[in-house]
Amino acid sequence: MKTQNFGYKKLYIGGELIDAVSGEKDDVICPATGEVIAQVAKAGKEDALKALETAQKGFKYWSKLSLAERTTWMEKLRLAILDNEHELRTAMVHEMGKTYAGSQEDIDRLTEALEWYPAAMKNMREEQIPDYENTHTHKMISKPAGVAVAYLAWNFPLLNVGYKLGPALAAGCSLIIKPSALSPLSAYMVGEIMHKINFPAGVVNILSGPSSEVATTLTTSNIPAVLTMIGSTQTGLKVIADSTTSIKKFGMELGGNAPFIVFDDADFDSAVQLAIALRYGNSGQVCVAANRIFVHKNIYDKFVKAYVKEASQIKLGFGIKENPDVFMGPVVSRKDRDRMFNLVEDAVSKGATLEYGGKIPEGFPEGGNWIEPTVVSGITTEMKLFNQETFGPVAGIMPFETDDEVLKLANDTEFGLASYIFTNSHKRIERFTEELEFGEIHINGVKYAIYLPHGGYKNSGIGHDCSHLALEDYLVKKRVTSAI
Repeated sequence: MKTQNFGYKKLYIGGELIDAVSGEKDDVICPATGEVIAQVAKAGKEDALKALETAQKGFKYWSKLSLAERTTWMEKLRLAILDNEHELRTAMVHEMGKTYAGSQEDIDRLTEALEWYPAAMKNMREEQIPDYENTHTHKMISKPAGVAVAYLAWNFPLLNVGYKLGPALAAGCSLIIKPSALSPLSAYMVGEIMHKINFPAGVVNILSGPSSEVATTLTTSNIPAVLTMIGSTQTGLKVIADSTTSIKKFGMELGGNAPFIVFDDADFDSAVQLAIALRYGNSGQVCVAANRIFVHKNIYDKFVKAYVKEASQIKLGFGIKENPDVFMGPVVSRKDRDRMFNLVEDAVSKGATLEYGGKIPEGFPEGGNWIEPTVVSGITTEMKLFNQETFGPVAGIMPFETDDEVLKLANDTEFGLASYIFTNSHKRIERFTEELEFGEIHINGVKYAIYLPHGGYKNSGIGHDCSHLALEDYLVKKRVTSAI
């Protein structure tokens, strides 16, 4: 397996590409081989303070531009990203191990966000409030909230950038982006693109470094008006706790533990195929992955057999010249691979059956974080596979008998992001739509798009990514009342 070296990438702060104040650099490791494929400037506290200062200046400029002017800049950025699409996709393959085909989604969502959100902002209407005494008129108007800070997960390096960049810029906010230290490369390359097109200085700033220095400095500052993130619930709780130096808005897409429920009247083949795609796509490193697969006892054995057959045929691979049928790459780190083995070991020790996988595949570099697609049947509520967000290519399957039973099992989690149900019973669909405690319920299929709201219940977050609702995270409301 050949890797590519991307050289050294600088911070993007105040419209300039700069070294970290400390001069330190971080290695970017390819999870497929364990090789260093790039270095990025390693930001510290002083860099974070500089980003806050320049973002404050950037906000004063950007918020005063008309929506048409902001749209022009966003379109210029969108076209520049498309001009560099192959380089950005190649970087994502190397920094977090996704397939080249899988990297297309990141580019699509990033460029869609830059195009879709200005139009969505343009379509926002002032809310008129009736006056019951007919003495005044009232309206609600939206204004940009201020400086926004975005903490991003490593699993979709540029999709996550788009989900924050699009609504923030369209709303009139400036933005500080902190990509994960595991996959900062492509985000830093976006900074290079913005520098090249002379994007207005300070409006977007991109830096990565230790959370204890960078994130803590950004979060505890009273400059940001908005803190937004894509990541774990644990990190979200820390950000909220650290933020209380001032009143801030939050937009957080956090952990998930999605139930995938298959009844005996469902379209069997469709359920199997989607359960495979939603577990092993992006190597299972997706917040809306099918985390707990519940199958009615009447079709349980048949389902497990069909699922194992499909999982065993998944092709693993790495690189940009791979065969088009490669579906899964490595997991992002050795720590995460070890966690997968631990989940399997815990389940088997408590009575579950390892149906397939659970090993390091042969023929791949020892330095990489490779693991076979894995299937574990007979999971129970005592197992980590039931209670934790897997975030990797290990499927846990569990039988159920009654609607009441599976509804209770599905809701037995602190998380509430996505859920999936497969049945042809309209009465059952109505009940589960009402009683499933999740922000998204997908029935007999699945669809995600930039125009569809993405948000959760309980410890899965606050606010929404995607759709017009994401704009609300970056806007504040004014009531304007005039006497007649």
